[in-house]
Amino acid sequence: MKKLFIASLLLGINLFASTLHIAVAANVSYAIKPLLQAFKQQHPSIDVEVNLGSSGKLTAQIMHGARYDIFLSANMLYPDKLAQNGFTLKEPKVYAQGALVLLSTQKRDFTQGLTLLQSPSIRRIAMANPKTAPYGKATLEVLQKSGLYKTLHSKLIYGESVGQTLSFTITAADVGFVAKSALFAPQMKKYNNKEHSYEINTQLYSPIKQGIALLKHAKGNKEASTLYNYFFSPTAQTILQNYGYTLP
Repeated sequence: MKKLFIASLLLGINLFASTLHIAVAANVSYAIKPLLQAFKQQHPSIDVEVNLGSSGKLTAQIMHGARYDIFLSANMLYPDKLAQNGFTLKEPKVYAQGALVLLSTQKRDFTQGLTLLQSPSIRRIAMANPKTAPYGKATLEVLQKSGLYKTLHSKLIYGESVGQTLSFTITAADVGFVAKSALFAPQMKKYNNKEHSYEINTQLYSPIKQGIALLKHAKGNKEASTLYNYFFSPTAQTILQNYGYTLP
């Protein structure tokens, strides 16, 4: 009887335990682990489950009923769209600003800048889909403003997100336009140098203001509010800076 009581009590605890679900843009895939590890140290009783994807696709999921508590987007366009359609509890805010880099796993003469892309040795260029991924939209701006889009159009291969684009860059393309934050991941630091990467002039694309939204599903959830506020804390902001982001 005593064992049954304990089992029932434990079951009750599990039923009332909650896990936060957050939608996270692919460019944050490397930073999100240390961010949540630091959060867990401060709030050991709060569990967080992450779903990664392109900002556009995550937005579509939310608008079709996905029960996320927080959305970390690669820009403000998608969080603002959710706010305008009643999917957020408050106005979205910028939590960090991203940057775009050109990456190659092979050593390249990046002193040539973007003109390197016209070289016959560069046959495949990876970029994120500009229709769903903010980093893809920024890449398209870069190619158009530099006058290279028409010349390079046939070389382009598209990733669904900037995360998939990084995978293509490493495995299938000669170079790729990826998030600067990727270069600060432990397994990528060997490419964080002038022989493997080239930071794109920020004058060639609109600022990548990364937005965060507290979603309607989190209404009345104090734990969700705690996590939302954490992303603006000194701890989180320092981690974001360590991964190549600038602060808003």
